[in-house]
Formats: sequence, structure tokens, C-alpha cells
Amino acid sequence: MKAKEMMDKEFVFVSKDDSIVDVSIKMEESRRFTAPVLDSSMKLVGWITSFNITEGLREGKKTISEVMSPVEDIMSISEDEPARNVVISASKNKLISIPIINEDNQVIGVSRSVDIVDSMSSLYDVKVSKIYKAMEKELRGVSWEELMEASAKISTRTTGVKISPEQYEKNIEKATFGEAIWATGGLEKFFAGLISVGEIVIARKVGRARR
Repeated sequence: MKAKEMMDKEFVFVSKDDSIVDVSIKMEESRRFTAPVLDSSMKLVGWITSFNITEGLREGKKTISEVMSPVEDIMSISEDEPARNVVISASKNKLISIPIINEDNQVIGVSRSVDIVDSMSSLYDVKVSKIYKAMEKELRGVSWEELMEASAKISTRTTGVKISPEQYEKNIEKATFGEAIWATGGLEKFFAGLISVGEIVIARKVGRARR
């Protein structure tokens, strides 16, 4: 997933010459707490927040240029960067939203915290079986039955509860990625389990090749 797939394309933007009063109304009506300040070419020249607006109104300022943050202080992400860079940057820098730019340095969208949450939520709803299908495709020469057998073995070893390959297959058809993470005790343990499954089936594949 790329950054441009995790952004609001219908974003609200303002001009540095706009009046603070007009922008305050615009942001209130659109229910936005931040907005990029763009020039006529859609290039970033500043950034405005609801706090800037409040401060400007209190101090009697007139235009956005008087209260906006300068472009030098604004973090942006290229549209083709991995989406994870948006998540990491937002978390590390405590940002509510980040402008997404194209190769011409034009702002084409804004990735908001709500967009990040929505994207992450959709990932959590992916069926576990799809992850295994991807593994089967990558592990060429390994059958689905071998994957299920190895997975049942790892599950039994981890939980202490014996499960057949057939029952394991039924379970992953129903379970989502998010549910699997909770059930296994976290993201690291879930992927550690997948790695163990991969190690088993690859070892068996190598063993067959040596015969």
C-alpha cells in the first residue's frame, strides 16, 4: 500500500490571503482541525490549525499568512512512499494530518489520523485464509494441505490443544487478521507462528528434493 491510498482526496485547503474569519467558518463547516495553505499551483506554502485560527482571532490578526506555520516546518509525504511511512511519521511526530504530494510538489491529498485508523481497521478485517493463500503462492512447490498440516502442528505445540489440519482450515476461513492477533497474543507472536509454519514446510520440501 502506498501513501496515496491512505489519504483524503476531497481535502480542505486555504490560501495565505484568505481572511481568518472566513477560514474559521470553512473549517468549522467541514469539521476539519487542520488544513494546508496552498498557492494557485496547489503547492504547499504553509499549514493552519484550529489553534492558529483561535490565536489569530484573539489577537486581531486578519489573514492566514499572519498565523500559518511556514512550509519549512511542515512534514510531507510523497504519494508513492509506502503507507507505513505515513503511520510512522504521524505517530512519531504526534501529527493529526500530513499533506501528500506528487512529483511536482503539488498537494494531492491529506492523510488524516482517521484515514490511518480506517486503513488499519480494513487490514484487521482481512481473512486469515487470504494470508495463507499468499504464503502458498510464494512457497512454490508447497501444497495447501502441507500448509494446513504444519499450521495445525504449530498451533497444537503453542496452545497445548490438539487440532487437526481440517479443523485448522475451518478456523482460518472464519477468523480475521485482527482476531488472530488477539488470539495468539499479539502481532509478533502471530508472525512468529507463520514463520514457524514456513520453516516446517520448507524443511520438508528440501527433504523431498534430496531423496
